[in-house]
Amino acid sequence: MRFMPKSNRRETGRRIIAAAFVLLAAACVSAQTEPAPAREGSAATPAKQTIAPPVAGEVRALWVVRTTLTSPEKIRAMVKSASRSGFNTLVVQVRGRGDAYYTSRWEPRASALKDQRRDFDPLALAISEAKRAGLRVHAWINTSLLANLDDLPTEDSHVWNSHPDWLAVPRAVAAELYATAPADPRYRAKIVEWSKANRAELEGVYTSPAHPAVREHVYSVWMDLLERYPDLSGLHFDYVRLASPDFDHSRTSLDRFRAWLDPRLSTAERRLLDDALKSNPLAAADAYREQFADFQREQITSLVERVYHGVKKRKPEAIVSAAVFANDADAYARRFQDWKRWLAMGVIDVVCPMAYTTDTAVFRKQIEIATAAAHASGKRIWAGVGAYRIPVESSVEKISVARGLAADGFILFSYDFTAAPSQPNNPAGDYLERLRRAAFDADAKTGTASGGKQ
Repeated sequence: MRFMPKSNRRETGRRIIAAAFVLLAAACVSAQTEPAPAREGSAATPAKQTIAPPVAGEVRALWVVRTTLTSPEKIRAMVKSASRSGFNTLVVQVRGRGDAYYTSRWEPRASALKDQRRDFDPLALAISEAKRAGLRVHAWINTSLLANLDDLPTEDSHVWNSHPDWLAVPRAVAAELYATAPADPRYRAKIVEWSKANRAELEGVYTSPAHPAVREHVYSVWMDLLERYPDLSGLHFDYVRLASPDFDHSRTSLDRFRAWLDPRLSTAERRLLDDALKSNPLAAADAYREQFADFQREQITSLVERVYHGVKKRKPEAIVSAAVFANDADAYARRFQDWKRWLAMGVIDVVCPMAYTTDTAVFRKQIEIATAAAHASGKRIWAGVGAYRIPVESSVEKISVARGLAADGFILFSYDFTAAPSQPNNPAGDYLERLRRAAFDADAKTGTASGGKQ
């Protein structure tokens, strides 16, 4: 249990009581299958809206994708827009695909920065500009997603090229690659070939959380950021998961699973399994599927736990947050992302469920469940809103729902969508301005503070 000032204890008590009621309500929620999006003019986007008042110290955050960090002009415009629009927190993507939009000891400078001066540090500039504007900055770190399928890294120092043995392997090619040296070009080619044929399930090439060197590398990236940028308010996990149930069947994962499984087997079971493994390297994973899934979840959870404790040892006040699949059942079973357990273990401070549904009823159910889990553990929730999918009115409605559920704040995906005109939801490129008028201006009139308790 973390130290809590007396002034916050009554509020925490109320939250825990509220969380108990929300847990009861959440238990009644059936499957979270997303209904068809609401039509324009339906109840999901009413012409006139009322909005719930914010909780004390509401966090109003924006995810800022790395494409906005490619020039000083873009960064300054972003900070100005966020501040003018009433936001108080920026979560900026500094590790996109195993590269760095900051000065890194461990990873190559992002190729998107090639036309900028070598002394241009996007994160340092974002922090300094935000500090002048009174905004907080969190470093957003893509954890397992390593490379885009159609734009594979060329830098020799990139993990894709320097450590092919760190890659997560899909089941379909695992038996063949088990006996293939990772340095063989065919090894990576097989992973990419399968991945391109299964784009609906994954966004690119992933690293294996079962590989000890991968976990050590991710840990080092986090500690490097924390130590180089003392004005960071926090660090943010994303893609802290596997892509799908097809992963991870790399040789390291299979061999370590066999060792993990061994004390759980009888002597007879061990003998049978050892015989099967002589001809089929997938025998253990196939015969003990539930245990293999538990093993995968344990690898990811142990990474989160180690990083969290490393952060707190160096900077106890830094916030560790995580973007997670809002459908907790899908996150657990298909992505091996056991974020409810992370909250219960106390190894994240803030959970950010990516409730990007267009349907507000589904959004409400997902945020109910996450709020209950977070507050029951004495932790916080920032409700993730998929602004890029919905009109301003729908974002405002979801913010109101999150407030009504006593969420500690919200975070919009993403600033980058709101900054440029697009059809049909942002034709004039003034999304944040319209959202401010609808969701924040009433607070200013009543003098509600919006500094954001983090």
